[in-house]
Amino acid sequence: MGTISEEILGKAAGKKASAGDFVIAPVDYAMSHDGTSVLAVKAFREMGVEKVWDPKRIIIPFDHLVPANNENTALLQKDIREWAKAQGITNLYDVGEGICHQLVPEKGFAMPGKVIVGADSHTCTYGAFGAFATGVGATDMAEVYSSGKLWFRVPETIKVTVDGKLAKGITAKDIILRIIKDVKTDGAAYKAIEFYGEAIRALSIAGRMTICNMAIEMGGKAGIVPPDEKTDDYLRGRAVEPYRPVYAIDAHYCEEFTYDISDISPQVACPIDVDNVHDIEEVEGKDVDQVLIGSCTNGRYEDLESAAMILKGRTVKCRTLIIPASRSVMIDAVDSGVAATLLKAGATICNPGCGPCLGGHMGVLAEGERCMSTTNRNFKGRMGKGSEVYLGSPLTAAATAINGKITDPRRYL
Repeated sequence: MGTISEEILGKAAGKKASAGDFVIAPVDYAMSHDGTSVLAVKAFREMGVEKVWDPKRIIIPFDHLVPANNENTALLQKDIREWAKAQGITNLYDVGEGICHQLVPEKGFAMPGKVIVGADSHTCTYGAFGAFATGVGATDMAEVYSSGKLWFRVPETIKVTVDGKLAKGITAKDIILRIIKDVKTDGAAYKAIEFYGEAIRALSIAGRMTICNMAIEMGGKAGIVPPDEKTDDYLRGRAVEPYRPVYAIDAHYCEEFTYDISDISPQVACPIDVDNVHDIEEVEGKDVDQVLIGSCTNGRYEDLESAAMILKGRTVKCRTLIIPASRSVMIDAVDSGVAATLLKAGATICNPGCGPCLGGHMGVLAEGERCMSTTNRNFKGRMGKGSEVYLGSPLTAAATAINGKITDPRRYL
């Protein structure tokens, strides 16, 4: 018996796998977005291989610079579209369909027990469904394109147990920021993290995705929530193939953390490290120039809905960008009236995509500007040279937008 990572990689490789072992395992699904596909396809061509191993198991969402921000990007994206067509890859999701880490689950590719790799560090998001999912480099992805296999060093695993009930104004984002504060940005380097406890079980699928999405911010190889009835409910009629859940039994963990989150405050990660986390009382009142609610961390419907709950009947006092994680999320927001509420409050709704999170386009900051963001990174210059990024929940971001200053969302609930 072993951890979930040991069990999944062992079953895939066809032999017992323990932490520290090297295995070569078949990959169930491989994802690369518009940015990393360029490099992966270049490496694939240099390998001299003519056809990918299985076009149905390759997923290419266009999300990082969409619509194309300049002529060079447009040419690169054109090349990837043509290559995918020639390879018979039908799972190409073009401009406006959404962010890779939303689309892979939405389209039913993220399933319990699967091995999924993506040419993007936040591929660990799919661990919310009980998969072993991890980010890889472009040349590794080229190898997967070619053979459908990849080598893995089986990671050690940290067990994190989160008990207690979420208080008003506290979300999955606050939980994961609180954990990162302790584990630190390198505390889980090349380790998997399994999340357990009453508070984790109570989270929605969207909340679990937020938790696993930020496992990489601790250096994690993977972040995994054991699948349960909520997982099955989400995947019913959506999963693209049968799956078999995998659980840890009598597993050995290299480290354990335990929390009771019943009385924590909303958490804010201050520049320039994700583990520079403070209770909101310590940073409240700091001026911001822009609020961003979106990204693969917090651009799902429940995130937009919670922001609308605070912004309803109020007006923002700073630039407020709303970037839905996918077309489906945007449609739900329009149909439910959430989009109208956000627009009436003065927010700007952009097309689904990664936008300014990586300093790409649609909301990049000027030097000296400050943003409260629901994204996952606040590195120096992340959203623009000389700018500052503070990370918080959609509730915190919405409350901040009302005042143009970092604000405790509990004042509006």
